[in-house]
Amino acid sequence: MHGDDDGLPTIRRQVAALFREPRVQRQMPEISRFFGIVIRMYLREHGPPHFHAVYGEYKARVELESGLVHGELPPRALRLVLDWAYLHQQELVENWQRARAGNPPRRIAPLE
Repeated sequence: MHGDDDGLPTIRRQVAALFREPRVQRQMPEISRFFGIVIRMYLREHGPPHFHAVYGEYKARVELESGLVHGELPPRALRLVLDWAYLHQQELVENWQRARAGNPPRRIAPLE
């Protein structure tokens, strides 16, 4: 018996499971982290330029040009994210262009 026929995952699935987390990190690298908030940007993302913010169980997508927020963050975390985005708007735009080209975005200084 081979693969799933005997109830065991195939070698291919086992190998994929080993690399799943790094693959996710490559597709959506962390570009900043501050006060428990993680900022990420997908590689080759579509739509208006934006980044993703995660704070605990809360997630939001923030558009670079308009500041429009899709999703939910607690008020204090949202304020911190928007302040950070305002301070680093040019770097975020450059990272967006890098990510659209399939290049990893650069780290951006955290809010202090």
